[in-house]
Amino acid sequence: MPSITKQRMGRYTYIYESTSFWDSTSKYPDNHKKIVGKIDPDTGDEYYTQEYIDRIGREGKPTEGMKVWRDQRKSPALQPGAQGADPIALAREILGTVKDFGLSYFLQSIAENIGLTEILGQTSPRHWQKIVVLACYLVAENRTTAYCSDWVDGNECLNAGNMASQRISELLSAIGYSERTEFYKRWYQRVREKEFVALDITSVSSYSEHIDMLEWGYNRDGEDLRQVNICMLFGELSMMPIYQTIYSGSLTDVSTLDATLNEFEAITGTRDIMLVMDKGFFKIKNINKMLGAGNPSPYKFLIPIPFTTNFAKERIENERAGIDDVDNVIFTRDDSMPIRGIHRLCPWNKNNEIHAHIYYDPGHALEVRNDFYGYAAKLKKSALENANDSKLQALFQEFLIINKTEGADVPASVEIRKEAIAKAVGSPGWVVLISNQIDDPQKAYDLYRAKDVVEKSFYQYKNNLGLDRLRVHNDERAKNKIFIAFMALILSSHIHKVMRDTDLDEKFTFGKMLSALSKLKIAYVDQIPVLQPLTKEQKLIFKSFGVSYPGGLENVD
Repeated sequence: MPSITKQRMGRYTYIYESTSFWDSTSKYPDNHKKIVGKIDPDTGDEYYTQEYIDRIGREGKPTEGMKVWRDQRKSPALQPGAQGADPIALAREILGTVKDFGLSYFLQSIAENIGLTEILGQTSPRHWQKIVVLACYLVAENRTTAYCSDWVDGNECLNAGNMASQRISELLSAIGYSERTEFYKRWYQRVREKEFVALDITSVSSYSEHIDMLEWGYNRDGEDLRQVNICMLFGELSMMPIYQTIYSGSLTDVSTLDATLNEFEAITGTRDIMLVMDKGFFKIKNINKMLGAGNPSPYKFLIPIPFTTNFAKERIENERAGIDDVDNVIFTRDDSMPIRGIHRLCPWNKNNEIHAHIYYDPGHALEVRNDFYGYAAKLKKSALENANDSKLQALFQEFLIINKTEGADVPASVEIRKEAIAKAVGSPGWVVLISNQIDDPQKAYDLYRAKDVVEKSFYQYKNNLGLDRLRVHNDERAKNKIFIAFMALILSSHIHKVMRDTDLDEKFTFGKMLSALSKLKIAYVDQIPVLQPLTKEQKLIFKSFGVSYPGGLENVD
């Protein structure tokens, strides 16, 4: 059913009839928009096209009192050299009102097209403009939020009011738990996928002494700072983040899984997802819970098994002799280096069987063995030349047998400890995945490799969206800064996906595409917006993303 949305464009706010839908081809949410009216910037009165008024009248909806919009957008703007215009005064007027337009318009259009603006308007009606503007800023600028006010001053943005640091601090204190929870619920309903959700965790450090969630723990960036942990669920098909939750920094991956799943189910009302996880989440207790002992509706999952477990060791030893066979070929992403894979249905505990997928990459295994064999051979050569080398004694003892002749400068013989080499080399090229649902080794491999979408998103999150540090002073502000960064991640993830789907990534990097859009400027002459002509690159970008061209009859005044 169509909904009415509003979008600010330059000085004016336009009214659109918007119909949201899920694009089954591109695998991301989209909508159809048609402009039906305009809001007077001085009085706030709404005006509608005669066509729209007539149509809803025919549908039996009330039209009394609706004001007609006399569309004057075809009227030419005053141009330099026009009769009666003072060129110098006109130039000064234009220069005094010039702002960056293209990038802010693009990001705000994306937010509306994917339904982000609509949901924020429903869940945070007092703050949604500021949240959208701040999220757009985080995508556009790889700088702290302290500079957001400067960006707003130089760009045509939503009317979010003052975005100085003090106002942003107030915003980070004003968003409540219920608003965040309701957003996650509605967002999941908008983009949910019935199958595959990657789950991963990252840590964000801070120097703050006032955030209770900050604790010492395993720091993934190797920093000697306290941290919080962020656990995120990410759709592998939509390539969109769908949910996140925050934990104290001392908690491990495995200890957060149960709490995350319970919280997700409480908010969304479903557990109908396929969890694709890293081996950091592996624990017998976690696997048994997801298998649903005594639970008629277990979670579906796919997870690798560490080689330290007997289950993984037994699977590898059972398949070592026969897996390198043409019938076991598994295709990788580029199809240039196929690997081997095989499926086995194996007992897990007294009540459950599990699908085990065993993979072997002969190319990688050979590379690792060659490297280590070469290292061992060089170590042997060094021992033959100087068996008393103090820097290498520990390695000599671990990997070599040195027979010395009393009084001789060089040893009588040096042998390599082959069992020590085999232990050090381990099981290169092997991976063991388990699942309670997937019985196809090619499908299991593809799903697991697609999990790197969340790892790349975490990189964006921390390096490009202002979360390299939590520069706030209490728990609530920390939660809300991470919440707003989640909005920015939604925007950037959608942009990256469309770039891949439309091959724009072959023409632009992410940064260069944003730079090309930022060159589009707007100015005002007698309150009439004067927009620069679109370049070929800008037209291509807008078209690829389904964003209406600004400045045309069907788009702006």
